[in-house]
Amino acid sequence: MRYLFLGWLLLCCNCVSAAGRLAIVIDDLGYNQLDLAAVQLPGQFTYAVLPHTPYGKKCADLADHLQKDVMLHIPMEALSGKALGPGALTIDMEKDAIQQTLQKALEEIPSAKGINNHMGSLLTQLQYPMHWTMDFLQQKSLFFLDSRTSRHSLAEEYAINAGVPAFHRHIFIDHFVNEPFMEQQLKKLIRIAKRHDFAIGIAHPYPETIAFFQKNKDRFEEEGVKLVPISSLVPTVTLRIAALNKKKEPKG
Repeated sequence: MRYLFLGWLLLCCNCVSAAGRLAIVIDDLGYNQLDLAAVQLPGQFTYAVLPHTPYGKKCADLADHLQKDVMLHIPMEALSGKALGPGALTIDMEKDAIQQTLQKALEEIPSAKGINNHMGSLLTQLQYPMHWTMDFLQQKSLFFLDSRTSRHSLAEEYAINAGVPAFHRHIFIDHFVNEPFMEQQLKKLIRIAKRHDFAIGIAHPYPETIAFFQKNKDRFEEEGVKLVPISSLVPTVTLRIAALNKKKEPKG
Protein backbone atom coordinates (compact mmCIF):
# COMPACT_ATOMS: atom_id res chain seq x y z
CA MET A 1 0.00 0.00 0.00
CA ARG A 2 2.92 2.34 0.76
CA TYR A 3 4.16 2.26 -2.86
CA LEU A 4 0.67 2.53 -4.27
CA PHE A 5 0.27 5.76 -2.33
CA LEU A 6 3.71 7.11 -3.24
CA GLY A 7 3.05 6.23 -6.85
CA TRP A 8 -0.25 8.11 -6.76
CA LEU A 9 1.47 11.10 -5.18
CA LEU A 10 4.29 11.30 -7.70
CA LEU A 11 2.28 10.46 -10.78
CA CYS A 12 -1.13 12.01 -10.26
CA CYS A 13 -0.60 15.27 -8.36
CA ASN A 14 -0.94 18.27 -10.68
CA CYS A 15 1.39 20.66 -8.84
CA VAL A 16 3.57 20.90 -11.96
CA SER A 17 2.53 19.85 -15.44
CA ALA A 18 5.09 19.12 -18.15
CA ALA A 19 3.89 15.86 -19.64
CA GLY A 20 6.17 13.65 -21.65
CA ARG A 21 9.51 13.92 -19.86
CA LEU A 22 11.87 10.95 -19.77
CA ALA A 23 14.89 10.58 -17.51
CA ILE A 24 17.09 7.65 -18.51
CA VAL A 25 19.87 6.74 -16.11
CA ILE A 26 22.85 4.72 -17.33
CA ASP A 27 24.02 2.70 -14.31
CA ASP A 28 27.19 0.81 -13.41
CA LEU A 29 29.74 3.15 -14.97
CA GLY A 30 33.34 2.88 -13.88
CA TYR A 31 34.88 -0.51 -14.46
CA ASN A 32 35.42 -0.42 -18.22
CA GLN A 33 37.00 2.08 -20.58
CA LEU A 34 34.12 1.43 -22.99
CA ASP A 35 31.81 3.09 -20.46
CA LEU A 36 33.11 6.40 -21.81
CA ALA A 37 31.24 5.67 -25.05
CA ALA A 38 27.95 5.59 -23.12
CA VAL A 39 28.71 9.04 -21.70
CA GLN A 40 29.02 10.37 -25.26
CA LEU A 41 25.55 9.24 -26.33
CA PRO A 42 23.63 12.16 -27.89
CA GLY A 43 21.02 13.63 -25.60
CA GLN A 44 20.50 14.33 -21.92
CA PHE A 45 21.10 10.91 -20.45
CA THR A 46 22.02 10.76 -16.75
CA TYR A 47 25.08 8.79 -15.60
CA ALA A 48 25.36 6.84 -12.34
CA VAL A 49 28.99 6.20 -11.48
CA LEU A 50 30.30 3.51 -9.15
CA PRO A 51 32.73 5.05 -6.62
CA HIS A 52 36.43 4.23 -6.50
CA THR A 53 36.49 2.37 -9.83
CA PRO A 54 39.18 2.58 -12.53
CA TYR A 55 37.14 4.75 -14.93
CA GLY A 56 34.51 6.18 -12.60
CA LYS A 57 36.04 9.61 -12.18
CA LYS A 58 36.85 9.87 -15.90
CA CYS A 59 33.24 9.06 -16.77
CA ALA A 60 31.94 11.59 -14.26
CA ASP A 61 34.30 14.32 -15.42
CA LEU A 62 33.40 13.74 -19.07
CA ALA A 63 29.67 13.77 -18.33
CA ASP A 64 30.05 16.96 -16.33
CA HIS A 65 32.07 18.54 -19.17
CA LEU A 66 29.25 17.62 -21.57
CA GLN A 67 26.77 19.24 -19.16
CA LYS A 68 25.03 15.98 -18.35
CA ASP A 69 23.81 14.89 -14.92
CA VAL A 70 26.08 12.74 -12.78
CA MET A 71 24.96 10.55 -9.90
CA LEU A 72 26.77 8.29 -7.45
CA HIS A 73 25.77 4.65 -7.86
CA ILE A 74 26.32 3.45 -4.30
CA PRO A 75 26.73 -0.31 -3.74
CA MET A 76 24.41 -1.54 -0.97
CA GLU A 77 24.18 -4.98 0.58
CA ALA A 78 21.94 -7.39 -1.29
CA LEU A 79 19.91 -10.38 -0.13
CA SER A 80 21.93 -12.53 -2.53
CA GLY A 81 25.20 -11.78 -0.74
CA LYS A 82 26.88 -10.77 -4.02
CA ALA A 83 30.23 -8.99 -3.85
CA LEU A 84 29.66 -5.26 -3.64
CA GLY A 85 32.90 -3.58 -4.65
CA PRO A 86 34.48 -0.44 -3.16
CA GLY A 87 32.48 2.25 -1.41
CA ALA A 88 29.75 -0.16 -0.32
CA LEU A 89 27.22 0.26 2.49
CA THR A 90 26.58 -2.90 4.53
CA ILE A 91 24.26 -3.90 7.35
CA ASP A 92 27.09 -4.07 9.91
CA MET A 93 27.98 -0.37 9.47
CA GLU A 94 26.97 2.24 12.03
CA LYS A 95 25.92 5.81 11.24
CA ASP A 96 29.42 7.29 11.15
CA ALA A 97 30.75 4.57 8.86
CA ILE A 98 27.84 4.94 6.43
CA GLN A 99 28.13 8.71 6.28
CA GLN A 100 31.92 8.68 6.01
CA THR A 101 31.69 6.19 3.15
CA LEU A 102 29.22 8.43 1.34
CA GLN A 103 31.41 11.47 2.00
CA LYS A 104 34.48 9.79 0.46
CA ALA A 105 32.48 8.87 -2.62
CA LEU A 106 31.22 12.44 -2.96
CA GLU A 107 34.72 13.84 -2.57
CA GLU A 108 35.85 11.66 -5.48
CA ILE A 109 32.82 12.59 -7.64
CA PRO A 110 31.91 16.14 -6.51
CA SER A 111 29.75 16.74 -9.60
CA ALA A 112 27.19 14.20 -8.34
CA LYS A 113 23.72 15.70 -7.88
CA GLY A 114 22.21 12.64 -6.22
CA ILE A 115 22.64 8.95 -5.60
CA ASN A 116 20.94 5.68 -6.42
CA ASN A 117 21.50 2.20 -5.09
CA HIS A 118 23.56 -0.50 -6.78
CA MET A 119 21.93 -3.74 -5.63
CA GLY A 120 20.73 -3.05 -2.07
CA SER A 121 17.78 -5.43 -1.85
CA LEU A 122 18.68 -6.03 1.82
CA LEU A 123 19.97 -2.65 2.96
CA THR A 124 17.10 -0.63 1.49
CA GLN A 125 14.65 -2.59 3.66
CA LEU A 126 16.34 -1.55 6.91
CA GLN A 127 15.26 1.45 8.97
CA TYR A 128 18.50 2.77 10.45
CA PRO A 129 20.79 2.49 7.39
CA MET A 130 18.18 4.29 5.30
CA HIS A 131 17.64 6.97 7.95
CA TRP A 132 21.40 7.63 8.18
CA THR A 133 21.78 7.67 4.39
CA MET A 134 18.95 10.13 3.89
CA ASP A 135 20.19 12.33 6.70
CA PHE A 136 23.50 12.65 4.82
CA LEU A 137 21.76 13.43 1.53
CA GLN A 138 19.61 16.08 3.19
CA GLN A 139 22.70 17.78 4.61
CA LYS A 140 24.40 17.76 1.19
CA SER A 141 21.28 18.81 -0.79
CA LEU A 142 21.37 15.66 -2.90
CA PHE A 143 18.42 13.73 -4.28
CA PHE A 144 17.77 9.98 -4.13
CA LEU A 145 16.64 7.58 -6.85
CA ASP A 146 15.42 4.22 -5.59
CA SER A 147 16.48 1.64 -8.16
CA ARG A 148 13.76 -0.57 -6.68
CA THR A 149 15.78 -3.79 -6.47
CA SER A 150 13.27 -4.91 -3.84
CA ARG A 151 9.54 -4.32 -3.64
CA HIS A 152 10.03 -4.08 0.13
CA SER A 153 12.41 -1.12 -0.11
CA LEU A 154 11.96 1.65 2.47
CA ALA A 155 14.41 3.98 0.77
CA GLU A 156 11.98 6.31 -1.00
CA GLU A 157 9.81 6.59 2.10
CA TYR A 158 12.76 7.50 4.32
CA ALA A 159 14.04 10.00 1.77
CA ILE A 160 10.69 11.78 1.67
CA ASN A 161 10.46 11.79 5.48
CA ALA A 162 13.92 13.39 5.61
CA GLY A 163 12.96 16.11 3.13
CA VAL A 164 15.13 14.62 0.37
CA PRO A 165 13.77 14.85 -3.19
CA ALA A 166 13.12 11.23 -4.11
CA PHE A 167 12.15 9.21 -7.14
CA HIS A 168 11.93 5.55 -8.07
CA ARG A 169 12.65 3.93 -11.40
CA HIS A 170 9.69 2.80 -13.44
CA ILE A 171 11.37 0.54 -16.01
CA PHE A 172 14.60 -1.44 -16.40
CA ILE A 173 15.23 -1.02 -20.11
CA ASP A 174 17.87 -3.70 -20.72
CA HIS A 175 17.15 -6.40 -18.15
CA PHE A 176 17.44 -8.66 -21.19
CA VAL A 177 20.08 -7.37 -23.57
CA ASN A 178 18.41 -7.68 -26.94
CA GLU A 179 16.77 -5.13 -29.21
CA PRO A 180 13.19 -6.51 -29.15
CA PHE A 181 13.10 -6.42 -25.35
CA MET A 182 14.64 -2.93 -25.16
CA GLU A 183 12.16 -1.69 -27.75
CA GLN A 184 9.29 -3.08 -25.69
CA GLN A 185 10.61 -1.47 -22.52
CA LEU A 186 11.20 1.90 -24.15
CA LYS A 187 7.63 1.90 -25.45
CA LYS A 188 6.38 1.25 -21.90
CA LEU A 189 8.51 4.08 -20.56
CA ILE A 190 7.19 6.51 -23.16
CA ARG A 191 3.60 5.55 -22.34
CA ILE A 192 4.18 6.19 -18.63
CA ALA A 193 5.73 9.59 -19.36
CA LYS A 194 2.83 10.65 -21.56
CA ARG A 195 0.22 9.58 -19.04
CA HIS A 196 1.88 10.72 -15.83
CA ASP A 197 4.06 13.76 -16.46
CA PHE A 198 7.40 11.94 -16.35
CA ALA A 199 8.99 8.49 -16.26
CA ILE A 200 12.37 7.17 -15.16
CA GLY A 201 14.19 4.30 -16.82
CA ILE A 202 17.46 2.58 -15.95
CA ALA A 203 19.83 1.06 -18.48
CA HIS A 204 23.46 -0.06 -18.53
CA PRO A 205 26.56 0.64 -20.64
CA TYR A 206 26.36 -2.61 -22.61
CA PRO A 207 27.50 -2.31 -26.24
CA GLU A 208 24.03 -3.50 -27.35
CA THR A 209 22.33 -0.82 -25.23
CA ILE A 210 24.59 1.92 -26.55
CA ALA A 211 23.86 0.78 -30.11
CA PHE A 212 20.11 0.74 -29.37
CA PHE A 213 20.13 4.34 -28.14
CA GLN A 214 22.30 5.46 -31.04
CA LYS A 215 19.80 3.91 -33.42
CA ASN A 216 16.92 5.61 -31.62
CA LYS A 217 18.53 9.02 -31.10
CA ASP A 218 15.66 10.79 -32.88
CA ARG A 219 13.00 8.62 -31.30
CA PHE A 220 12.13 10.87 -28.37
CA GLU A 221 11.26 13.90 -30.48
CA GLU A 222 9.34 11.72 -32.93
CA GLU A 223 7.28 10.26 -30.07
CA GLY A 224 6.52 13.69 -28.61
CA VAL A 225 8.51 13.21 -25.41
CA LYS A 226 11.60 14.94 -24.12
CA LEU A 227 14.75 13.32 -22.75
CA VAL A 228 15.72 15.35 -19.68
CA PRO A 229 18.42 15.26 -16.99
CA ILE A 230 17.00 13.67 -13.87
CA SER A 231 17.81 16.74 -11.77
CA SER A 232 15.24 18.69 -13.80
CA LEU A 233 12.54 16.58 -12.13
CA VAL A 234 13.53 17.72 -8.62
CA PRO A 235 11.23 20.80 -8.56
CA THR A 236 8.27 18.61 -9.51
CA VAL A 237 8.78 16.05 -6.77
CA THR A 238 9.69 18.76 -4.24
CA LEU A 239 6.34 20.46 -4.79
CA ARG A 240 4.50 17.18 -4.66
CA ILE A 241 6.17 16.14 -1.41
CA ALA A 242 5.38 19.57 0.06
CA ALA A 243 1.74 19.05 -0.90
CA LEU A 244 1.75 15.66 0.83
CA ASN A 245 3.31 17.08 4.00
CA LYS A 246 0.76 19.88 4.07
CA LYS A 247 -2.03 17.32 3.97
CA LYS A 248 -0.43 15.55 6.94
CA GLU A 249 -0.40 18.71 9.10
CA PRO A 250 -2.84 18.57 12.02
CA LYS A 251 -5.89 20.80 11.56
CA GLY A 252 -7.21 23.24 14.13
